[in-house]
Amino acid sequence: MKKRDVYGYLIGIAAAELVGLLARLFSGADDAFYSALRQPPLAPPGWVFPVAWALLYAMMGAASYGIWSSAGEGRRCALLLYAVQLAVNFSWTIVFFRFQLVGPAAAVLALLCVLVALTMLCFWRLRRSAGLLMLPYLLWSLFALYLNAGVWLLNP
Repeated sequence: MKKRDVYGYLIGIAAAELVGLLARLFSGADDAFYSALRQPPLAPPGWVFPVAWALLYAMMGAASYGIWSSAGEGRRCALLLYAVQLAVNFSWTIVFFRFQLVGPAAAVLALLCVLVALTMLCFWRLRRSAGLLMLPYLLWSLFALYLNAGVWLLNP
């Protein structure tokens, strides 16, 4: 791998991680709020979330650089879709934690799942490895939607 590619992957990963960090900072993530909510079955302990998201953001960042450095037709559209889903991802944290709007946050997550699936398909067409790197993110987003909807139903 060329040195330029190593830097590119690191920049892609750092950019995605920064989005996650900023979302957490701007959300005013309230652990007391989340801890007080009744959780659906299969809800993991709180420490799992930052670990999972750090890994997922790293994989998203690597996938995005894989597309950035590809020459395929549709690259620009795929990267635009990636940016849009990243913005929706960012907004979910704020809707759920800062505004504590659990129902609307579930709607944001449903939209995110659709956008991640579309992004993954676009990435797959351009570079299969990039599409595969997005698969855990899609699965985790679907799981997050289940958890969010469960919290909404269990905490009227």
